Amino acid sequence: MPLALWALTLSAFAIGTTEFVIVGLIPTIAASLGVSVPSAGLLVSLYALGVAIGAPVLTALTGRIPRKQLLIGLMMLFTVGNLVAWMAPGYAALMAARVLTGLAHGVFFSIGSTIATSLVPKEKAASAIALMFTGLTVALVTGVPLGTFIGQHFGWQATFLAVSLLGVVAMIGSWILVPSAIANSKPSSLLTQLAVLKKPRLLLVYAITTLGYGGSFIAFTYLAPILQEVSGFAASSVGLVMLVYGVSVAAGNIWGGKLADRKGPLAALQIVFALLALVLLVLAFTAPSKPLVLLTVLAWGAVAFGNVPGLQVYVVQRAERDAPHAIDVASGLNIAAFNVGIALGAWGGGLIVAKFGLMATPWIGSLIVVGAFALTTLAAWLDRRDGVPVNPARSTAVAIH
Repeated sequence: MPLALWALTLSAFAIGTTEFVIVGLIPTIAASLGVSVPSAGLLVSLYALGVAIGAPVLTALTGRIPRKQLLIGLMMLFTVGNLVAWMAPGYAALMAARVLTGLAHGVFFSIGSTIATSLVPKEKAASAIALMFTGLTVALVTGVPLGTFIGQHFGWQATFLAVSLLGVVAMIGSWILVPSAIANSKPSSLLTQLAVLKKPRLLLVYAITTLGYGGSFIAFTYLAPILQEVSGFAASSVGLVMLVYGVSVAAGNIWGGKLADRKGPLAALQIVFALLALVLLVLAFTAPSKPLVLLTVLAWGAVAFGNVPGLQVYVVQRAERDAPHAIDVASGLNIAAFNVGIALGAWGGGLIVAKFGLMATPWIGSLIVVGAFALTTLAAWLDRRDGVPVNPARSTAVAIH
């Protein structure tokens, strides 16, 4: 694999770290800025909203910019966003910084796969994409707990400074290693993307994605306050729990891909959503016990991201039938749906915490995931009615982006 791919992987690692590290720092940021925990949770929503807007809109608007220039510009925007977060004098400035970095995230992963595949022979394209997205998985396993540890011991601002330094290294790596002669793919106009949203069966997939992630993030956004205030963990221990969660996510992502290969995407999604709803419900009862909550978090990580391969495979299958000329657009909009789910889940979780308290988030999140299960069952019934074969497609385990 060419060295340029490692520059992309490092960029993905930095982006994945800054996306999720905020979850471990919510109590620290809330106390430091003098805002409520639900208000701090909005920092998760605003980042995800930036991703959801940035992916389709900015990708369409930047379609004619040379890929290398755009890549370097995105990492510059990412770095500036994290530097603004590091120097943020208050809550409003930190919110603005999160939106900025989210915009960079959305476009990076829209063009990253195209750049990665252009760097290798056609037969190695899937391996190139998998290597780039390894950066996200590694971020969950190492970057997030390490960033949480830095924030707990040196202040949350230090975490954003560290991530901005990663952004500088990734930007320099891209400038030196990524070749200039990368062909631009045909840009997708906003009208093309809006046309995809007229397809009812694709809208059903996006609704499944949004509910599945929204339900999980209602509780996940407030995992650190639950661990500290309900389970009794010291703030310094939250990073270790996030490490447990990250390792479990890495394993669960691979398991989810194999399950989708073996049973087909919809059957796999039904299993994953059923288990996710069960784990969230169990969390409502195990949170007061340190050993039990650790086991629950371990199980949660195994299923929380296990639905990504099935969802991505199924949206491509549906797009091949409903929008064959806009398969990439349909897949990209599903990435936006992931982040709409994260934004709504974190926002809704904040309302739930303010109205009913922290421990209402797991069981309400479980109910939302049951909704995703119900819509998945509806999609399976519609496919059977239309005579669509199960046709298990080979899936590639990828992390959420």
